Amino acid sequence: MTDPLLAPTAATADDPWGDIRPYMDHEVQEVLTRLSHDSELLDALTRFRLPRLARWAPALARLIAARAVRREIASVTSVRDFQMRIASYMERMIRTTTDAFEVSGLDKLDPQSAYLFIGNHRDISLDPAFVNYALYQSGRDTVRIAIGDNLLKKPYVTDLMRLNKSFIVPRSARGKRAMLAAYQQLSGYIRHSITADNHSIWMAQREGRAKNGIDRTDPAIIKMLTMAKRGDPGDFVFGEAVAELKLVPVSISYEYDPCDLQKAQELHDVATKGSYAKSEFEDIRSIVAGITGSKGRVQLRFGQPVNADMATPDEVAAEIDRQVIGGYRLFPSHYLALEALGEAPELIARKAITREDRARFNERLAGVPEALKPFWLAQYANPVKHKAGRLGR
Repeated sequence: MTDPLLAPTAATADDPWGDIRPYMDHEVQEVLTRLSHDSELLDALTRFRLPRLARWAPALARLIAARAVRREIASVTSVRDFQMRIASYMERMIRTTTDAFEVSGLDKLDPQSAYLFIGNHRDISLDPAFVNYALYQSGRDTVRIAIGDNLLKKPYVTDLMRLNKSFIVPRSARGKRAMLAAYQQLSGYIRHSITADNHSIWMAQREGRAKNGIDRTDPAIIKMLTMAKRGDPGDFVFGEAVAELKLVPVSISYEYDPCDLQKAQELHDVATKGSYAKSEFEDIRSIVAGITGSKGRVQLRFGQPVNADMATPDEVAAEIDRQVIGGYRLFPSHYLALEALGEAPELIARKAITREDRARFNERLAGVPEALKPFWLAQYANPVKHKAGRLGR
């Protein structure tokens, strides 16, 4: 007999997206009970919050963590309750790790309409978190978040993500037939969320973060988004299928990336060794670094819905790129990186860069190992060149 504390959701005839969708309100208490008994989650919490006690008295540390978790979730009975807990931590994170958070463009979007927000991707968890916070601050419902199954290596991580309205993107499926079925299911869920549930979605413009600072949309994502519509009876019109999703490009710009050093290491290894070996829990550490690290100023810009006059996935990808790059804010850190590389001085001239900006940049640069500096600098310089049209597709 299956232990109910370990039983996952599954797709059924009545719930065709049960194995990938976010959790629903009626599932919340069972999932929270499961989490409060999850030894791996409790151990992770104690290593983070009670490192000394976890080392010398792990059983006691785990007991303290379990009590803290149960106290925190005692009044949580719905997904909204869970997200309201996150909102308080988000407010504290913005207050303590950013110098400013600015939002523009959201006021031009219908608050009663669902949108498919598709944005550039720099941080695993914070990109959609900032979108959610902007929506929350404006009195709108939060988004359902696309997250790759490569990040869900622990059951407790999967539970936490799905409680936060994440749905699973199948990146680990093997074989052409399995991949096709998985993406058909994903496409159907996204379309159903927008057109039937009237519930907005956030997803990245391509798989993985833009570690080199170059934001580009993968046309394959657009193909996936239209797969479900192709299977509907009647004539398929590509532009109409895209417009039906109310696809809105979103630009997020960080003055400083808390994970810039890790990204530089990966770029260095790929350039010098041909590959990069990711450690087992590297993505989790990147999530923690992104949340806790200093980001300087952050800007979030919502674009306009992509219209129906698009004929191909490449055209849609190009329009997303146009809006994402156009809405991307260049900070002094970007121009100073270009200057340090000795490139395109005409793009730097007459930019308002203060002594404080330069001192902060040089302090961060001083902490970068010499071998990684070209890759670290490129992350910040490339957005300037991209916006100026100096980078081809």
